[in-house]
Amino acid sequence: MDSLGIGALARRAGVRIDTIRYYERSGLLAPKSRLPSGYRRYGVIELARLRFIRRAQALGFSLQEIRELLALSKGRDVARVKRAAQVKLNDVEARIAALQCVREGLATLIAACPGHGDAADCPILQALGGDGPGAPQLPETPELRPQR
Repeated sequence: MDSLGIGALARRAGVRIDTIRYYERSGLLAPKSRLPSGYRRYGVIELARLRFIRRAQALGFSLQEIRELLALSKGRDVARVKRAAQVKLNDVEARIAALQCVREGLATLIAACPGHGDAADCPILQALGGDGPGAPQLPETPELRPQR
């Protein structure tokens, strides 16, 4: 493979062309060169970097975290890479714990609801609306932060 156009790179990496352009605007990826016409050209290094970005995203790393990992990979600082991965693992475990609390809360509410009768007596609606002293208490959950 000598060089690829953006469409061929997108196909080889399994992404859309817009994704490649977005990564370029974000400073994560740059074309190897440009033709006199302005068309981008990419090589094996850019393809490998694109695959790295996609795999890191699949593991939950944000674009900023990926940028930091790429910078660390240049310095070959494996200890810092491992620490970054451990921080990400801790974050994932915290989000899993929060989701388990949500699941338990929903299961409790569903079990308490007879599935018939007046809406005013529904324990699910009471808990969500916080109505009355008899409303079931929802479990405390750690904050769920969205991934970017």
